[in-house]
Amino acid sequence: MTAGDWIDGFLQRERLPQRYRDTIRDICRPLAGTIARAAAKATEGTGESNGGARMLTVGLCGAQGSGKSTLAAALVELLRADGLAAASLSIDDFYLTHAERRALAASVHPLLQTRGVPGTHDVPLAQATLRSLRSKGVTTLPVFDKQVDDRRAPADWPRVEGPLRVTLLEGWCVGARPQAMTALVQPLNALERDEDADGTWRGYVNACLAGDYQMLFGELGLLLLLQAPSFDVVYGWRLEQERKLRERVAAAGGDATRVMDDAGVARFISHYERITRHILDEMPGRADVVVELDAARAPLRLLARGG
Repeated sequence: MTAGDWIDGFLQRERLPQRYRDTIRDICRPLAGTIARAAAKATEGTGESNGGARMLTVGLCGAQGSGKSTLAAALVELLRADGLAAASLSIDDFYLTHAERRALAASVHPLLQTRGVPGTHDVPLAQATLRSLRSKGVTTLPVFDKQVDDRRAPADWPRVEGPLRVTLLEGWCVGARPQAMTALVQPLNALERDEDADGTWRGYVNACLAGDYQMLFGELGLLLLLQAPSFDVVYGWRLEQERKLRERVAAAGGDATRVMDDAGVARFISHYERITRHILDEMPGRADVVVELDAARAPLRLLARGG
C-alpha cells in the first residue's frame, strides 16, 4: 500500500475532509517520529526479558472536541507501519459504571453522577490495563458506551496482543495537575455557583486528581498537548461532535434523542471548564510537545519542549 492509498483510506474511515492531509504531513508524521525515537530510547539498556520497561506510554491531552481521538488513530497507524506494536486507549473508556457513579452521587455529591471529571474514572482498571499491555498475551480493552452512559459488557471489549511498544492514552484531562486549594474557593461558572456553592464537588474532584490520577499520569513517558486557543471555543467544538453523533445514530436507525441537545452540551462542558482552563494555563510550559490549534481546530504550529 502506498502512502497515498493509506491516507485515502484513513480519511474515508475517519470521515475527514481532504485538508486533513496537511495535518498528517505537518503534525502526525513528525509526532510519530518523535514517539518512535522516544520508544527506542526507552528500550535502550533493556533486554527482551525485561518486558515491562519496553513499552512507552504517551499521554495525549486536549480539550473536548480538539481532535484527540483522530490524531491518536493516525499515530497508531503510522507507528504500526514503522513496525512498532502500538494501540491507543481513551480515558473515557475507563469511566465508572452508571451504577457506581449513582452511588458516588448519593454518598459524596450529586454532580458526580455526570461522567467526565476526575473521580468518575476507574483508575485502578486503567493502571491494570497498561500493566497488561506491557506483557505477553492478550489484553481486553474496556469500552464505554456514551449513548447509554455505561460500560459495555466485557464480552464486547476488543482484544490486543501484547507486549506493545507504544500505548497512547488520550483524554481531556490526561496529564493534568491539581489546583491550589485557594483556587477552589470562588465558583467559576453558574454550575459551580448554583449546584456546588460550598465547594464539596470541586474539592472532591481536585483531591482525586491529586491522588491516584497522579500515579496513573506518572507512567507517561511523553506528554503531548493539543492546545485550544481558549476555553471559549470548546462549546462549539463539542456541539459539532454531538451534532455529528446525532446524524450517525439517526442514519443507523438508532434513537437520536438520546444524544445531547445544545443546552445539554452547554451544561455538560461546564463540568469540565475549571480543569480545562487550568490545563490551558499551566500545561503548555511542561508538555513535551504542544500542537497549537486555531479556533477551527487547524494546527498552527508544533512546538517541542526546548525547541
